[in-house]
Amino acid sequence: MRYELYYWTGAQGRGEFIRLALEDVAADYIDVARKRGDNAMMPFLRGKQAGALPFAPPFLKAGRMVIAQTATILAYLGPRLGLVPGGLSAEIYAQQLQATIADIVFEVHDTHHPISASLYYEQQRSAARKRSQAFREERIPKYLDYFESVLARGNGRQALSRHSYVDLSLFQLISGLDYAFPNTMRRMQRQIPRLRALAERIAERPNIAAYLASPRRIPFNEDGIFRRYPELDPVR
Repeated sequence: MRYELYYWTGAQGRGEFIRLALEDVAADYIDVARKRGDNAMMPFLRGKQAGALPFAPPFLKAGRMVIAQTATILAYLGPRLGLVPGGLSAEIYAQQLQATIADIVFEVHDTHHPISASLYYEQQRSAARKRSQAFREERIPKYLDYFESVLARGNGRQALSRHSYVDLSLFQLISGLDYAFPNTMRRMQRQIPRLRALAERIAERPNIAAYLASPRRIPFNEDGIFRRYPELDPVR
């Protein structure tokens, strides 16, 4: 099957978690908006296409199905791409972990848009500083300690019993936090050895390494979820 991924052009965003899964297994897919422009998504978002109605991108077209929400898309793709261990228990656990990754990604977004997504960052800078301080000091350690424990409870190297889409998403999470909060992540270096090792292994996987070196990998930038604003991650 040839998959069609729909996500905004110019930013990694939530679509990147899906791209990584598709790239890891060299799946046949097209990143539709990057080929045809963002307007290609509008018929789906306006309910003018058959199938389920997505609230927002990312969404995936697989045959006649339209699937939205990152964790749901990956739960669908996981068994089909061989990116989740077999069995219902493993599939549910993988989706649980992916939903938790979605939680922290939502909180990352709110560090630079704590009041409203419709306002520019510059219009909510003061609130962003306060939100980011709490995120750096409380939320990043809480989430990363949890994921470090997930790896420790498994085989120490992966989230599940073997390589899965969750590992790819943890790589993206660590990469994004390194970009947006480099000072905080340096201070946490010793607390997350398993996550660091996992991220390094994922980056060295042949298909992922080729993807990261290619123009298909959009660089982190200040239009995405992970944004680097120095005032939100001060050096102590």
